[in-house]
Amino acid sequence: MGKVAIVTDSNSGITQSEGKDMNISVIPMPFFIDDKLYYEDIDLTQEQFYEKLEGGAKISTSQPAVGDVTALWDKLLKDYDQIVHIPMSSGLSSSCETAYMVSQDYEGKVCVVNNQRISVTQRRSVMCAMEMADEGANAEEIRDYLEKTKFDSTIYITLNTLEYLKKGGRITPAAAALGTLLKIKPVLQIQGEKLDAFSKARTMKLAKKIMTDAIKADLKNRFDSKDGSGCYLDIAYTKDRDAAEEFKKEIVSEFKDEGLFINPLSLSISCHIGPGALAVTATKMRKA
Repeated sequence: MGKVAIVTDSNSGITQSEGKDMNISVIPMPFFIDDKLYYEDIDLTQEQFYEKLEGGAKISTSQPAVGDVTALWDKLLKDYDQIVHIPMSSGLSSSCETAYMVSQDYEGKVCVVNNQRISVTQRRSVMCAMEMADEGANAEEIRDYLEKTKFDSTIYITLNTLEYLKKGGRITPAAAALGTLLKIKPVLQIQGEKLDAFSKARTMKLAKKIMTDAIKADLKNRFDSKDGSGCYLDIAYTKDRDAAEEFKKEIVSEFKDEGLFINPLSLSISCHIGPGALAVTATKMRKA
């Protein structure tokens, strides 16, 4: 069986250092901040990003340059027979579609996965791909499995501020002002395609309960698990690690811990929702 390389992007939350340790290639996502180009985890740290975001900098997301992607593929194919490329959800970025189009010139050696995940759920897909590659699966088999099971995950996010939804035009200034006045904490969801409204709460405590109840319902109704068995439950956050650690304790007290992971939310999402956000995710485990 040929050797298979795994490629992802920094939206997975896998750092450059972790990627080297795990033998995974991580493409850094580019950002324009006040019209200057930065690359996540290369010359833009989490701390620098939030400093610029909260300082009112103009931030826009971009997608990796085609030439950078193909240069990486060409380099890997000198040592590997095939590549599995796992970008962020196609519903949140055009980078997946672009990578797929370019891969058509590689005669089946590069399989781009439209896995429709991001952050810790995308990370779980990458780890699953590594596991399958180690077991001897080829690139097509890995891609087919990841696409078949792409909706076997769920994400709920609560926001600490409405300011960045307003800046991005996702809610009107009037709605943002009213929500701030009433101290509304929106609860959003990602179910593959896009970031959507789910519910709202008046306090962070209630917002976390809404997310926990939503995860319970998904475990029971979608993943055939009452207590989290057979699923990975993970926590993601923006800026405030301490709040994420506290939320982890609450989640672990409710569900079986199958190896809960905490990771910062992708900066591609963070620039739209701002600091102080918390997320909980569930991803169904692969049965080998």
